[in-house]
Order: sequence, then structure tokens, then C-alpha cells
Amino acid sequence: MMKLNTFIPNGLRSFYLNELNLYRSSLQSGNLSQAWHHLERSHILGQSYPLEHTYTHWLMLKFGFRQRSVKEVMGQAIRLLVGGWKSFIDHVPLGNTGGSDIPPLKKMELPEDIADILSTYRKN
Repeated sequence: MMKLNTFIPNGLRSFYLNELNLYRSSLQSGNLSQAWHHLERSHILGQSYPLEHTYTHWLMLKFGFRQRSVKEVMGQAIRLLVGGWKSFIDHVPLGNTGGSDIPPLKKMELPEDIADILSTYRKN
């Protein structure tokens, strides 16, 4: 039977939201590389859930515009079109950081702390 993901578990949501808060504070302080790092981490944490996955790609798109990166803007536009439905059926490449410099279907090694977090909340 196919597993459908609709809502991120509450505990996992708090880790996801923390990464978004760290993204915003890094962006506000002008530390753009750190801001992007936190967007990537929010992508890994939220990529199995349609709303969180789509929202992170939306923020990545806005970041691409801020950086005037045509490659990032184009890559994020494509990901916005297909990412959410792949999350809904939990068909995502675990660990993928979501940026345009990474192939959309490439599975990547999880950072150790995120692997620990996800092992608590993922039911596979």
C-alpha cells in the first residue's frame, strides 16, 4: 500500500522551523552562505512533506532572485512544479539539499544530526 504524506509530525516540524529561523537571522545579518546552509537543512528535514518541501523551494527561489542567479531561479521554478507531489507520495531522494547545483533526484548522505532526527520521525 502506498504511503501518503500530508502533514509533518509536530516534533519534526520544530526542527524544520528552527532551520527556517536560523535562515532568516543569517539572511538578516548578511551571512548569505550560512543562510543558504540553513535552507538546505530545512529542505532535507521537510522534503517528505508537500507544504514544507514546497515552501523551502519557494524560499530558495526568492534567494536566487536576491542573488541574481538565473541558474538558481530556473532550477527552483522547476522544482516548485514537481517537488510537492513527489513529497505527497514520499518519493524523494533523501538527503538531497534542494539547490540547483544538485541533480533533483540525487540521493545524498545525511548530516549525522539530521539522520538522528529523521530516524525518530520517519516510518519506513
